[in-house]
Amino acid sequence: MLPLDRQNQFRQRLKALRPGWRPSGEILEGWVRERLSPQARVLDLGCGRGGVMELFWTSVQCSVGADADLSSLRENRAGMPTVATLADDLPFLDGSFDLVLALWLAEHLADPARVLAEVRRVLAPGGRVIVLTPNRLHPLLRFNQLSRAWPDLQRRLVPALYGRADADTFRVYYRANTADEWRGLSARAGLRIARFQVVSDPTYLAFGPALFRIAVWFDDILPQAWGVHLLVELERP
Repeated sequence: MLPLDRQNQFRQRLKALRPGWRPSGEILEGWVRERLSPQARVLDLGCGRGGVMELFWTSVQCSVGADADLSSLRENRAGMPTVATLADDLPFLDGSFDLVLALWLAEHLADPARVLAEVRRVLAPGGRVIVLTPNRLHPLLRFNQLSRAWPDLQRRLVPALYGRADADTFRVYYRANTADEWRGLSARAGLRIARFQVVSDPTYLAFGPALFRIAVWFDDILPQAWGVHLLVELERP
């Protein structure tokens, strides 16, 4: 099993090997900070038990978490208002939010185009959407796509390797998980791509010091476009 604290130890080693490298979580936090103000109205879509808005929700005008999984909402750590809802039918007025976060959500969407159209509707003009999701081009994600054919495989492997509870292992579709897909989806929704970044992180395969060295070597020979995470910022004109 690879607990988060152990993974973070390997990330510190990776920073020493690659000066300037940052994990996706750090880059995400920087992007969010740039878009927040005391007047900001923020929707954390797919908030689950919590996330980056745990750090900020008391410092903005309005912050709401939304998720379809009621058990996760009951255990939400942030303390901000939450609502149980599907992402393609949001119970908010048009233009209600200046910023929408969708972290570790896009990979679970059966119809990302419909969800993105709904997100655009609740965004105010000039509002932003920040997305963090896996990159389907990465070999680890290619393997994970086997869960389409054998859903039970993912439910067994993820808890065994990463210590995640079975209740937190949801079906994946990977229909919004490449650069080309985001270009098409954003255009269809009437949104503009403001920023797009592929982030590598070989520590996902670092189950020990030897595997860490192998994972770093393997990551070095991968095309840059195959990095394990995608960070996307969209703007409503």
